[in-house]
Amino acid sequence: MTEHPISLWLLLPALAVVGTFVGQFLSICVARFPEHLELRNQLRSLRSPRSVCRKCSVAPAFSERIPVIGWLINGRRCRTCQARVSPAFTIIEIATGALFAIVYLCEFRSETGSTILNGLSSAEGPRGPEIITTVWTPAVWLHLRYGLHLVMICGLIVATEIDRKLRIIPDGCTVPITVFAIVASFAFGQLYIVPIWFQDASTVAILRPIVPAFLKPLMIPWDPTAFIQNWPHVHGLLVSLAGAFTGAASVWIVRQIGFMVLRQEAMGFGDVVLMAMIGSVIGWQPVLAVFTFAPLLAIFAAIINWVANRDNEIPYGPFLSAAAIILLLAWPALWPLPKRFFDMGPLLLVMAALMVVLLAASLQLVQIIKRLLGINTERADDVPEDGGWSSADHLFFYNSERPDQQTGEWQRDLWEGSRAGRGLKRSYDWRHRDT
Repeated sequence: MTEHPISLWLLLPALAVVGTFVGQFLSICVARFPEHLELRNQLRSLRSPRSVCRKCSVAPAFSERIPVIGWLINGRRCRTCQARVSPAFTIIEIATGALFAIVYLCEFRSETGSTILNGLSSAEGPRGPEIITTVWTPAVWLHLRYGLHLVMICGLIVATEIDRKLRIIPDGCTVPITVFAIVASFAFGQLYIVPIWFQDASTVAILRPIVPAFLKPLMIPWDPTAFIQNWPHVHGLLVSLAGAFTGAASVWIVRQIGFMVLRQEAMGFGDVVLMAMIGSVIGWQPVLAVFTFAPLLAIFAAIINWVANRDNEIPYGPFLSAAAIILLLAWPALWPLPKRFFDMGPLLLVMAALMVVLLAASLQLVQIIKRLLGINTERADDVPEDGGWSSADHLFFYNSERPDQQTGEWQRDLWEGSRAGRGLKRSYDWRHRDT
């Protein structure tokens, strides 16, 4: 272990302050990303000057540029038009600053809780993989990995706030971070927390005699240590790519099964991209642990939402984000449990296929039980078109199909160019084709 050159009593508050300024930038992302559909337009929107008030669009004064404090000393109002400034952005600043400090404390703390920097232990250990190169000290590698984790957390904060409000996850808060994580993983090679593959040789030896014959060739002790030492950059790239693919595939499979069985969108495509981003940073084994842990967080919120609002739909992105952050914060305590499953090696492939089949069967069973209880399981677009319309819908349709072209206007002959300029020519020609 190495003595930390700076006291945590000074370092943690400094990180929190830096985090609040980063949170100020994240609040701008939250405000501007949903206004654009395409990724490039979302990123371009960040170049426009910042405005603290969306009502008067006046450039902020120096006092308003100070996170948290600026909001308080100005009385939580815009200094120009006196409109109330939403506290949501201040909450983002506080949350970002707190996470900057807490994540650092959790990733660098020692078992005794002192200011000693805890080094990495082993590939299967609670702190992550061994440092296999002497280019930099272990402390430098830990800080680089901490920086990558902070980039992911920033994306999770933006995605959570937007998904909570609008139930969408813009690509601006996921795709750039995914690309950055893949490039950084390849460039540095040692930013992962779990290697691309590991397994317990004793577990494999016990399972080999009882597995089917077609699986026996897979039940061998695969040891990637030599590959990791000889090709660290390629290994880092594979860890990131495998994590992105596994994270996206896990949500996409559930999304497809939910659509086929429930005939409705179980999870949005934004969740697919969000999990790809998480997996590109932490790897494929931890991202599966996140995917398994997130429903435990979501189920309580779903019950409360149903009791309070009679709404059975909740945004899932915040719970995926919360599960990823909790996994990082409590990694030494949480990782040993899922590690037991990954120790089984190739048998994981069989278990994954079995879980997919069980998921589809359980959802189908729920649908059958609902039908037996007389609960409607049809989608809105499965309802006959005529039967799903109210009388007001019929009147609106009837009137819109028979408009008086000259209503509210002086009676005059319209030049065809004026209809074309207003987008009415094609509709007018079609409606009067027999006259």
